[in-house]
Amino acid sequence: MTAVGQTAAFAPRSGGSRPLAGTGALLRLALRRDRVMLPLWVIVLGGAISSAPNSLRNLYSTAAERSNVVESMSTNGSLRALYGPAFSDSIGGITAWRYVTFGALMAGIMSLIIVVRHTREEEETGRQEPLSAAMVGRRAPLTAALLTALVANAALSLLIAAGLGGEGRGGALALGLAIGGVGMLFATMAGIAAQLTESARLAKGLTAAVLALAFVLRAAGDAGARDGSSVLTWLSPVGWAENTRAFAAERWWVLLLFAGAIVVQGVIAFNLAGRRDIGMSFLPTRPGPAEGRLRAAGSLAWRLQRGSVLGWGVGFLATGVMFGGMTEGAADLVGDSEKTREIFERMGGQSSLTDAFLAAMVGMLGMVAALYVVQAVLRLHSEETAQRAEPILANAVGRIRWAAGHLVIAFGGAALLMVLGGLGLAIGYGKEPGPILGACLVQLAGIWVFGGLATLLHGVFPKAAVAAWGASGIALALGWIGPALNLPQSVMNLSPFEHLPSLPGPEMRWAPVLTLTVVAAGLVAAGLAGLRRRDIQT
Repeated sequence: MTAVGQTAAFAPRSGGSRPLAGTGALLRLALRRDRVMLPLWVIVLGGAISSAPNSLRNLYSTAAERSNVVESMSTNGSLRALYGPAFSDSIGGITAWRYVTFGALMAGIMSLIIVVRHTREEEETGRQEPLSAAMVGRRAPLTAALLTALVANAALSLLIAAGLGGEGRGGALALGLAIGGVGMLFATMAGIAAQLTESARLAKGLTAAVLALAFVLRAAGDAGARDGSSVLTWLSPVGWAENTRAFAAERWWVLLLFAGAIVVQGVIAFNLAGRRDIGMSFLPTRPGPAEGRLRAAGSLAWRLQRGSVLGWGVGFLATGVMFGGMTEGAADLVGDSEKTREIFERMGGQSSLTDAFLAAMVGMLGMVAALYVVQAVLRLHSEETAQRAEPILANAVGRIRWAAGHLVIAFGGAALLMVLGGLGLAIGYGKEPGPILGACLVQLAGIWVFGGLATLLHGVFPKAAVAAWGASGIALALGWIGPALNLPQSVMNLSPFEHLPSLPGPEMRWAPVLTLTVVAAGLVAAGLAGLRRRDIQT
């Protein structure tokens, strides 16, 4: 960045005496723009957690069964790493054990998307500059974004507290506040990232990486300590959520950790927001490669996306190793409970318990890889809306050629992630990788459907392209909690992954794999056809 650029980046703008001017108008605008997305997040996530007790009563109908599963979890380090320790054998306590980690991670993802969407993304697309030229203060966009996240997390906390109130009001409130607290903590963290970077994608990536690190720290800590007392667990906000001990002699003081972290991060974000100009950042983007040259549109796409592929790949390999190490402990978790066995078999198919557990873990990797392919495909959308695509297309580069570079990385990258995840599973389990790798590659048909959907939306309905995130998120929620909630098969069938054979274990069925692959190809073709015909967004 030049000296002039640096001066402009941190020069105060007009209206500095009223840094919050226009916050109310921006908040109403944000809530209006998110009037569909926010209710969906809150209702789906809060409803899933609130409905869990009914399913758990059917699953563990007696006090003895509940006591056995809590004891099994407490003595199995690998399974504690996945769900955390169980502090109570009541229905409420088991609900908190089963869903606190899932709820905290989903609340964090929801919050970082909200904040980055209404701060850095608005600047990156140029929409914020006309607003800031009017009577809008320097800190108003960040304030409105954080208030929008607060509304969403407060609604989620209230829905969880109301839905689980029958199991104990104190425990229900503690669980709701803990999950909402994680959400707001990562909302303020996303606010900091939005000030530091010039890219919405990078701001989301940095915040999501910290969220993933929080899960890993919590998992590593709980694997070594059966009561949540590990230092690693306490270093993680997700670990704070579990240590509120909802429905098990609640630790209300833990909520003060959330409050303190939120305040500190909020102060940092507001301070940074007041020291920079619109479109600028504290971590300037590199102007280009120091050496070498880009010979084709595909080379540019690879340079833009290689960091993302590397980060996802390392995460999949590590997650595969962790899941593989849990396989031997699957039988300990199930014990004599036929209903628990039914859940694993519904997630992983009708096969031996070990194969069913592996198939369930392979399915989870596939559903997470669907998030990657949506992100990679929608890089086309962000390049276009940020007006970086138009200069490329103004040269001798056709739209299909430009899009193909990103699509090859998106679809090929998904295949690479599943191979790495399969290798990790095989390493953690200590078995030959062949059958597990085959099972992982079968998931590609379902993953590519979501890549095709994202391509279709970007090519034909670019303003609705973000809906691809919602579709992949619903599939993840169905796969994660659908079997435990015993959702009707007609609902489960909404996910493409439900139609794929659950390997390893049963015989291979090629028909659904080929059908979904053809569907994905058709969606991509339709999306590219739409891209050729429509105007480029400016």
